[in-house]
Amino acid sequence: MATIRLGKRTESRSPLIKDFAPLASLENLVFASWDPIPDDAYAAALNAGVLEEKHLAPLKDFLSGIKPMPAVFDNKYVSRINGTNVKKGKTKRDLAEQLRQDIRDFRSRNSLDRVVMVWCASTEVFIKAGPQHATLEQFEKAMERNDDAIAPSMLYAYAALMEGVPFCNGAPNLTVDTPALQALAVERGLPISGKDFKTGQTWMKTVIAPGLKARMLGLAGWYSTNILGNRDGEVLDDPASFKTKEESKLSVLHTILQPEIYPALYKDFSHVVRINYYPPRGDNKEGWDNIDIVGWMGYPMQIKVNFLCRDSILAAPIVLDLALFTDFAHRAGMKGIQEWLSFYYKSPMAAPGLQAEHDLFIQQTKLKNTLRHLMGEEQITHLGLEYYPA
Repeated sequence: MATIRLGKRTESRSPLIKDFAPLASLENLVFASWDPIPDDAYAAALNAGVLEEKHLAPLKDFLSGIKPMPAVFDNKYVSRINGTNVKKGKTKRDLAEQLRQDIRDFRSRNSLDRVVMVWCASTEVFIKAGPQHATLEQFEKAMERNDDAIAPSMLYAYAALMEGVPFCNGAPNLTVDTPALQALAVERGLPISGKDFKTGQTWMKTVIAPGLKARMLGLAGWYSTNILGNRDGEVLDDPASFKTKEESKLSVLHTILQPEIYPALYKDFSHVVRINYYPPRGDNKEGWDNIDIVGWMGYPMQIKVNFLCRDSILAAPIVLDLALFTDFAHRAGMKGIQEWLSFYYKSPMAAPGLQAEHDLFIQQTKLKNTLRHLMGEEQITHLGLEYYPA
């Protein structure tokens, strides 16, 4: 975690965030997971090939002890994965109750004071919110009749909230972004956040697009393509799952650039996103961006970005930050949507009728000002007039 400035610039107070906010210490964290594939954490890490064996070897005993619980999983929602470590139940309500029992057992077995759940699993097929998601009563009835509109990720979110556990959604799935589960989170006094970890190409968009807008440079088009060979890439090779990811990725530029306010610069710009599964690349995702911009007097220019990144290396710190900040928010009495955590998401959740903020720099300011607020420190506006004669 970075530092956070406190007070005036002349005070030179910039502690590390981890030293400023009373976050849980890493030594006090205990991990558990569900996975349709039964490999323990060490075997899974070796198979994924993200970390070299020399980095995993010192943690072999610890990681080997983390064995995934049977998952709630259905190929109808993620067609490119198959696994044997799967729960069985007559109804989706039955499966949700099994997840609740898992949470209770995990809490009891490890004598835990608090629990946070972070969804790190695959992108499900695209689902639009419907009447099944409108109220908790309708949601529970839909579970009991095995309604297709209730995806596995929603069962995890429901189970977490019913057990008093805050929930973070790292995928673009609908999941907890529904009136029923949002109301449940508020009723139970639980923080929730989402959607879709912002790690690679979209992260770069939230860096570059604000710069274009700040200088009032026009945009004719932005073409983005990715190649990746990990399980995420395999899942997104299915058009139904890609649709969910595409919706998340496409929303960013429109929100930042505001073509309805600046039509001369951004009206009808072309935005194309492609993701291609290419097994030889493994977890080392590569993103290409061709950005056609327009300068003074209409002269065209181009920006080209070739980002060779490691998907899981970028995502892992986000998961840890979200777990720690969400636990802190829970202890601070915050509940419902945590918009201040939008810094970590491609498609941030926001209150109904409120436009989500995508600009990375505004998101960072919101995150740090929220921490200052919670700790009783003055908000930083960067006005700076106090340093100069009136």
